[in-house]
Amino acid sequence: MAGADELLFSYGTFLHPEVQLDTFGRLLDGEDDALPGFTVDYAEIQDDRMAALSGLSVQPLVRATGDRLDKVTGRALLVTEDELDACDEYQAGMYRRTTVTLASGRPAWVYVTDAPAGGAD
Repeated sequence: MAGADELLFSYGTFLHPEVQLDTFGRLLDGEDDALPGFTVDYAEIQDDRMAALSGLSVQPLVRATGDRLDKVTGRALLVTEDELDACDEYQAGMYRRTTVTLASGRPAWVYVTDAPAGGAD
């Protein structure tokens, strides 16, 4: 897609076609990748709309461990800057967006949590 010059590493709800269509109005192109030095925790989904779209009652939260043996698998999705803004609105609350280097060596954006192990709150 022209203008899709950002990579967003997704490990959760943005992997679901229904969520992509609702958030971006299209299905995103991407490739499998991994995020070293992070691990996954889970938290209950508080947003009824997100739960209905994804069909899940919990959502994954990634947090940095600093241990290169830890890794989170997912997909590097091609997005535009406007789509990143839509992601920020969708993810507001439990996450912050930060840049990381994926296992492939590519830079990407990812949504992470600063919550302690065991999920948020």
